[in-house]
Formats: sequence, structure tokens, C-alpha cells
Amino acid sequence: MLYQNKFLSVLNFSITILLSLIFLSTSKALSFETSAKAAFILDQTTGTVLLKKNADQPLPPASMSKLMTLYMAFEYINQGRLELTEKLPVSDAAVKYRGSTMFLNTSDRVSVEDLLRGIIVLSGNDACVVLAEALSPDGTEKGFADLMTRRAKKMGMLNSVFANSNGWPHPEHKMSVKDLAILANRIISDFPEYYSMFAEDIFEFDGRAAANTRNRNPLLGLGIGADGLKTGHTSEAGYGLVGSALQGDRRVIFVITGLRSQSVRADEAEAIVNWAFRQFTEKKYGKINDVIGFAPVWNGDTPQVGLALADDLDILVPVFDNEDINFAARITTPIKAPVTKGATIGNLVISRPNLPTFEIPLLAAENIGSGGFKEKVLSAAKFVLRSISQNPEAAF
Repeated sequence: MLYQNKFLSVLNFSITILLSLIFLSTSKALSFETSAKAAFILDQTTGTVLLKKNADQPLPPASMSKLMTLYMAFEYINQGRLELTEKLPVSDAAVKYRGSTMFLNTSDRVSVEDLLRGIIVLSGNDACVVLAEALSPDGTEKGFADLMTRRAKKMGMLNSVFANSNGWPHPEHKMSVKDLAILANRIISDFPEYYSMFAEDIFEFDGRAAANTRNRNPLLGLGIGADGLKTGHTSEAGYGLVGSALQGDRRVIFVITGLRSQSVRADEAEAIVNWAFRQFTEKKYGKINDVIGFAPVWNGDTPQVGLALADDLDILVPVFDNEDINFAARITTPIKAPVTKGATIGNLVISRPNLPTFEIPLLAAENIGSGGFKEKVLSAAKFVLRSISQNPEAAF
């Protein structure tokens, strides 16, 4: 049953704190209009999806798919199966790639750290293949691409299939923007020790790549907190960007793809960052274990149990709006004694204008023992009275 304020007095459901919250006004942010073919915007701090457009559609990701090669390389390093100082050979297959490269040749042996920067800053197609062949189960780029696909599925990236390590055009090589956002989130969360590389603007590898030394991320250096992650472009995919920015304690991750030019991509990306930070703010409504109300207990040695928050109640809300945040408790009744402290007895449902509804568990704030004969009689009487109050005609 979903308990809201109009039912609380009838159900003897004391919820003074919740009532005070229900009438706090929040804001209504205008939805962001994007010209991207697909887009996904995530407030990483609260896990709130701010915008999605064709979010699950598999599309050509171009060089943005290099983030998967990087993620797996970071995993191998942290597992002790690859060293940053290790130098890897360069194959003919790696050298044959064109487009963005580190200008490697088969006489090179390149450190893993240089290869990582070559991928992140220079978008090196050749660097991806060197890592792929070193980490592949069978020593081939195709073997590594198959491994990428399997690993992606385990990470919840259900609309991603990899045919190579670098996003070179291939009819089967696809990713959704939601999957790219999942991947970006995992890189930032799982590998903070390597994430600073994504904010590097210049990498001059061995002085040989004079035509390719600068990071293509158009947001770096704008003073808006942008610090990653990866651009992409092919004629089929259009222009895309997996971006992230940190302002204060809030981080936003976004993915856009299918834009018509570099300049449109740059303008769109900057507008998204400004919109996400200016139109939404995080508010704290409660802390973990705060008791926010009470629910009736059947045959308990006390008639009600406190409802405690299972987590901090930090909520992202729009800044300008006349509509309300609505808090409602969803609890299955009757709650039968005995009740163990910390047991989940319901959920707090939070709905906000123009943002997804979400829930957090409500826990028993204390132990409630079973009552005796007197408590059984009182519980039965209250239950009957409650039923009559809710549906008077059913009593006759």
C-alpha cells in the first residue's frame, strides 16, 4: 500500500517529518534540446539521469569505443598482469591503421604508460592495437575485441558489440550512448589513479607526432570543470563526445553523438555542462538512520515502529519550479510482530518534476517484540476500526 499524507491520520501513520517535506517547493528546469542523434546525461553524484535520447540504440561509436580498451588495460594493470613501465612490440597490423595515430613503426617497443596517453590524448589507433594484441587471449586484435564484448556485457553494457579495439568503421561495431555513459562512470569510479590522464591537453610522443599532439576534447581549459573523457568521429558516426565535468562536489557525465561538425559538438557539449550544473542542485533531506515517521505494528509489545532511512537522502532537484517534491511511504500492512531492528519494512518513494521517480528502503528503527493477549485484542480492534474508517459502506 502506498501511504501519502491524506491517508496518514486514518492509518495512525505518524509522519510529521514527511509532511513537512511534501510542501517544500522545488524547481522545473526546461528540458535540454539537443541536435545530437543520441544523448545521455547523468548526474553521477546522485545517479540521476537528466536526459536521454535514443539512449539504448546501438550506433557506430567511432573512437569513443577506445574507452573500453582503456578500461580493460587499467584492469590488467591493477590485477598485476600488465605494468606501466612494460614495453610492448608494435606489429604490422598496428602500423597499417591510418587516421589518428602515434606514428609507430615495427622497430618500436613502447611503454604501456605512453600507449595509454597515446590513446587518451592522441586517439592513437595504432596504440590501441598494440595493447589489444598484448592482452588478447589469442594474440590478435579480433580476439581482444571479442573479450571486450564479453566484458562489456558483464558490466551491464547490453547494447555494445566490438569488432576491433579502436572504433575503426565496421558494420558490427556498435555501442549505445547509455553504454558509453556506464563505461565512463566505471572508469572514473574504478580507476581514479589513472583518470587524471584524461585531462592532459598535450602529449608529444618521442617528438615524432608533430601533427597529432593535442587532446581533441573541446571542453578542456574552459574553466567549467571538464576533465575527460574521449571524442569520436567518422563519416558514418558523425561527431561525438563522452564528457565529464566536476564542479564542487557534483560530477556530470554525458554522451552525445551524430553531430554534424566539430564546432557544433563543442557548442553542444559546453551547453550541456552549463545546463546540468545551473538548472539542478543537490539538497539534503535526511541522513542514514534518521527516523522519519512511524507505522502501526500488529500484535507488538508497542503499537508502532519507527521508519528509518537506509541511506542518506540527498536529492537532485531542479532550481526553478513551483511544483512539489512528493514523498510517500510504500509499506505492506499489517506489519506483524516481532520486528527486528534494521529489517526492511517498506520504501520511501520520491517523485520530482521532470526527473525520474526513485525509492530508498525504510528500515525498522528498533526491535519490536510480540505482545500478549491484551495486545492481540487491541490490534484486532484497531484493524477493524481502521477498515471501517477507510470503507464505511463495507461495514453494513
